[in-house]
Amino acid sequence: MTFRTLLISKAVLCLLFGLFLLGAPGVLFGLLGGDLNSAGMFAAREYGAALIGALLLMWLAKDVMALDAQRAILLYLLVYDAIGVIITLAAIFSGTLNALGWGVVAVYLLFTVWSGIVLLAAGAKKHPQREHEA
Repeated sequence: MTFRTLLISKAVLCLLFGLFLLGAPGVLFGLLGGDLNSAGMFAAREYGAALIGALLLMWLAKDVMALDAQRAILLYLLVYDAIGVIITLAAIFSGTLNALGWGVVAVYLLFTVWSGIVLLAAGAKKHPQREHEA
C-alpha cells in the first residue's frame, strides 16, 4: 500500500479508461446501460483526455519523495475518487447506469480508501522544520 504502488495502479486504470473514453465512449457507456448524444460523446472524450493527463501525472510522480508533493497528489486522488463515488451512485440510483455501475463505484471507493490510507501514513511522517517557521 505504498505511494508508488497506488500511483502505478491509478496510472494503469487511467490508461485503460482514458483510451476507451477517447476511442469508443458510446461502447463503454452502452455496457453501463447509458447512451450518449453528441454532447455526451464530447464530454466523455474530454474526460478521456483528462484521464490521460492524470495518467501522466501518476506515472511521472510515482517516485516523488517530497512529502508536500506526495500529500498534494494524494489529496487530489482522495477528492477526485470520493466525488466519483458520489456521482456514480447518483447515476445508478437515477437509472442512468445499470448494475455494472456498481463496479465503477467499487473502483472509485477502492482508490478513495487507498489514497486516504496512504495520505494518513504520509501525514504521520515527520516533516522537517521549514526555514520560514524557524
